[in-house]
Amino acid sequence: MGLFTSHLPKWKQDEVAEIKRLVNEYKLVGLVDMYGIPARQVQDIRRNLRGRAELRMTRNTLITNALREEDSSDILQYLSGHSALIFTNENPFTLYSTLEKTKTKMAARSGEKAPEDIVISKGPTSFKPGPIVAELQQAGIPAAIESGKVTIRETKTVVKAGEEINKKLADALVKLDIKPMDIGLMLQAAFYENDIYEPSVLAIDEDAFYNDLVAAATHAVNLSVNAAYPTKDTAGLIITKAVREARNLGVEAAVYSADLIDGIIGKAQREANALSVVVE
Repeated sequence: MGLFTSHLPKWKQDEVAEIKRLVNEYKLVGLVDMYGIPARQVQDIRRNLRGRAELRMTRNTLITNALREEDSSDILQYLSGHSALIFTNENPFTLYSTLEKTKTKMAARSGEKAPEDIVISKGPTSFKPGPIVAELQQAGIPAAIESGKVTIRETKTVVKAGEEINKKLADALVKLDIKPMDIGLMLQAAFYENDIYEPSVLAIDEDAFYNDLVAAATHAVNLSVNAAYPTKDTAGLIITKAVREARNLGVEAAVYSADLIDGIIGKAQREANALSVVVE
């Protein structure tokens, strides 16, 4: 029984003990935001994470009591009103990528903030003329009737990232079947190998990162070859480059040797042909 849990009822002590067990069983302990996730989707997420990670939803006070007695207590600074714990043996980058893949698009609710710019594209809709025109216009969407259909007259950003979505706009987006909200587990922080990882560090473009590594490797090889700095990967290239340059120098300087004579004769022939064209 821990110093901070001796006064708790048994069921709370058991919950704290279970959290501690998970902390010591897994390499990574993370906090995820559960706000706004429907119960059905939580079950889908659990199923998708099975065998890779374990999700534990409990009271924040119990999370605090459990973690402040563990080495991972630094993560408590990220604990919010809708946090849950996630445990895994994967590294933080893999976990973040996995959680991103569990997200689905949902309709926006009044009062929520746009995760990104919400843009309504110009063009016809499937609606027939009626009250929908006024509803769209009141939501700030430039709607009109053209050729017997409700049409969006111009492409418009109706709300920018971080701005609040009002009720009229939320209702209009539902009618237009626009689902701008990413619903899923949002990783708040991860404690792994005595370090804290925030989402801003983990949100990387894997394709771009791979391309950067390839480019860096290519530049490193070029630098090694051009600077004549031999390594086990570039020694052969450096020798090949040196042989080619030495051969070119021998041909240009007309240094007669068995392996250069063909090049020298070829060069002389090309120069003779070029001279004959000028003379004629």
